[in-house]
Amino acid sequence: MRGVSFCLVFSLCFLLLGFVQANPNYKDALAKSILFFQGQKSGRLPPSQEITWRSISGLADGLLAHVDLTGGYYDAGDNVKFNFPMAFTTTMLSWGTLEYGRRMGPELQNARAAIRWATDYLLKCATATPGKLYVGVGDPNVDHKCWERPEDMDTVRTVYAVSPSNPGSDVAGETAAALAAASMVFRRADPAYSRLLLSTAKKVMQFALQYQGAYSDSLGSAVCPFYCSYSGYKDELLWGAAWLFRATNQMYYYNLLKSLGADDQPDLFSWDNKYAGAHVLLSRRALLNNDKNFEQYKEEAENFICKILPNSPSSSTQYTQGGLMYKLPESNLQYVTSITFLLTTYAKYMRATKHTFNCGNLFVTPNSILYVAKRQVDYILGVNPIKMSYMVGFGPYYPKRIHHRGSSLPSLARHPQAIGCDGGFQPFYYSANPNPNILIGAIVGGPNQNDGYSDDRSDYSHSEPATYINAAIVGPLAFFAGSYNN
Repeated sequence: MRGVSFCLVFSLCFLLLGFVQANPNYKDALAKSILFFQGQKSGRLPPSQEITWRSISGLADGLLAHVDLTGGYYDAGDNVKFNFPMAFTTTMLSWGTLEYGRRMGPELQNARAAIRWATDYLLKCATATPGKLYVGVGDPNVDHKCWERPEDMDTVRTVYAVSPSNPGSDVAGETAAALAAASMVFRRADPAYSRLLLSTAKKVMQFALQYQGAYSDSLGSAVCPFYCSYSGYKDELLWGAAWLFRATNQMYYYNLLKSLGADDQPDLFSWDNKYAGAHVLLSRRALLNNDKNFEQYKEEAENFICKILPNSPSSSTQYTQGGLMYKLPESNLQYVTSITFLLTTYAKYMRATKHTFNCGNLFVTPNSILYVAKRQVDYILGVNPIKMSYMVGFGPYYPKRIHHRGSSLPSLARHPQAIGCDGGFQPFYYSANPNPNILIGAIVGGPNQNDGYSDDRSDYSHSEPATYINAAIVGPLAFFAGSYNN
């Protein structure tokens, strides 16, 4: 009964706020959340490209290092390829596909294609030069001073790498996690590709362990403050080992997990901090396999969830009046989607084993966790005080002036002349007009702590989309699409 009362109290709060629970079209949102990745592609686009205002770009990427580093994704609204968040994006897309692929229907093929676009690039980065892992293309400090289409890029495409003398255990651990997770996605669909992903993942993980250090220390202003590894690299070693253990079932990775010792127990999950994700991933063994060796991770996963649930005595998570998790002012929805993925997935494991637990005096059931997860997804899709969908192209009201170069500048078809570094600012960036190209499926940084949204292109903390915001919501959308008929 206590689990029911938690749901009732939480739902009454929203009824009092004047809007009731609705079920958005999760299947439509799922399709659009995956389609978004086509708008972020770098390289030569395939014939199947549906976002047609994008064209080929970055075909010389890697040239400065005499290697081919074409492909992959631009991370957000700029034209830089940062491998640290790109690898996390790949891991989350892969995890979502592994957990919820059966609920994806026709979108499963599209999810696999989105993963493969990233892994093809990550494989190049891991194998192009022995003893090196390439971790990014494009000087962010130069790129961010320009407002130009990726197709027009004339900024220097500097190549960044980590090596034994300039280590990057964080980016290497995340790359190993991405390749290992993706290897499971392709195990049946493309066994040879799956084997290549897994063998490369093992080598990259070995590199991360053998040459330990933070990539932020090695690369400095090329990655900071953009994607600094603030949480250190131990979380990526845990995350990489967890994924390799799941992919191989080898004792070596189990022993590695145990050798890493005590973990931090944060109250968020992101491209930087992987502890909570690793705990939920490893808790699967404790719940589904009843493996007592993984009990520690189950306890840590539940400790994390107790920090998230709004009525938990140990909650450290703020919620807006409209019911949105509010973690940090910059790009808050990245934390919302990543945490929601963990809530949905842990509830799925609980449901499969009829498991419940307590946060102090709060009785927690799978349904009480899913209630909070669904509220977050629904809020993003427009069930919020201002009825704004934070997914572009979904619902009647959505952001029209997103902080995104390709979306805000006219396409090559409309404006064949090149738009130089400074050429896009005055007529387009500072324009009050909606963006000419709709980046369907893009989820922006989101509202402020008062549930407000200004739809201002220059307000990048709230109006910029990012690959990792979308990657984490694909799983929950598939879950709810399979749970509710639209």
